[in-house]
Amino acid sequence: MAAVRVDAAACTGCGECLPACPVAAIEMRAGAAFVTEACTACGICVTVCPVEAIAMEGVRPVAPQCGPCSGVWVFAELRRGRLAGVARELVAKGRLLADARGARLTALVFGSDVGAAARELVALGADRVLGAEHPALELFHDDAYVDACLALIGEERPEIMLCGGTVLGRAFFPRVAARLGTGLTADCTSLEIDGESGILLQTRPAYGGNLLATIACPDRRPQMATVRPKVFPAGAADPARAGEILVRREGGESRRPRTKVLELLEEVVQSVSIADADVIVAGGRGMGSAENFGLLEQLARALGGAVAASRAPVDAGWVPYARQVGQTGKTVCPKLYIACGISGQVQHLVGMQSADVIVAINKDPQAPIFSVATWGIVGDALEVLPHLIKALGGRGGAA
Repeated sequence: MAAVRVDAAACTGCGECLPACPVAAIEMRAGAAFVTEACTACGICVTVCPVEAIAMEGVRPVAPQCGPCSGVWVFAELRRGRLAGVARELVAKGRLLADARGARLTALVFGSDVGAAARELVALGADRVLGAEHPALELFHDDAYVDACLALIGEERPEIMLCGGTVLGRAFFPRVAARLGTGLTADCTSLEIDGESGILLQTRPAYGGNLLATIACPDRRPQMATVRPKVFPAGAADPARAGEILVRREGGESRRPRTKVLELLEEVVQSVSIADADVIVAGGRGMGSAENFGLLEQLARALGGAVAASRAPVDAGWVPYARQVGQTGKTVCPKLYIACGISGQVQHLVGMQSADVIVAINKDPQAPIFSVATWGIVGDALEVLPHLIKALGGRGGAA
């Protein structure tokens, strides 16, 4: 296990490492830097020490992988035989990355019958679709999906592999990365190709969402990342588009899983799901109480939308967790997002900043939410909302 060590004899006590530590795990003792148990072994202090008195121990150097790698690969998740929304979003983003690298875009799809999904993936932008068909792949099993993925990769060396940050993707994709001897960046909010090195720059929230970290993988291939649903927009399908479809069908015991799915239970949603809503009315701590969320319900009904919340109301028990938007909740991309009494910390912004239009209502003119808002209203949400509801025709019906 990696650990940070300070050579007290070499340390000059300059203190430059203290403000550099993101978790305040360094303090001065007897005129030298001392690393406390709060250290996460991130290694930032090692890079800022001017006299090289701080070092990392227990870190094995990673040997670069040699040989050519090419192509962007996207795993396309199926739900009851149909492409999941995140699959369409990743194909659109994968197309942009493949074009930036001058490479081919390959989509992977698993199931008991993948023909229709494979044709749709080509229409959405894939140059090639590699499918795996087997009865054991109709429902998700970690072992079967890992084996199918590795079998399709075969002797090829993809440069980039992407997967949705869903329950399914989070379960099997890290295992694929481990089997391939590479790393994986989870829950990315941005993926771009570095113009000079050609390396995939993977941005995700870090340190509890208090900052955004851009991660690069210069030595190992493929570069692997998962992306939450609704982070990237889906592209339009072109039925006339042509592409290569190769489906691998296997029998026997090769896909026999160690687990058995007994039953699939659909989540019961009492109202419009925030993941699918075109209009979202969200409330934060500034709403003051659970009762005041009734104003949001009225506005959402008038607009034909759904009610959501930041983390604070969920932690307070005002609304259920299923309505939480942000790093520890859902990522949404509605046409209209109305933020009421939400300050706009980065943990919340990463879950909604891709909305087409953002309207912010907050009595603090310096609130961070205004930095991403299309329109802003400086005022108490409890005073502003009744006027909006009245203007839209009261409690019921779409305006």
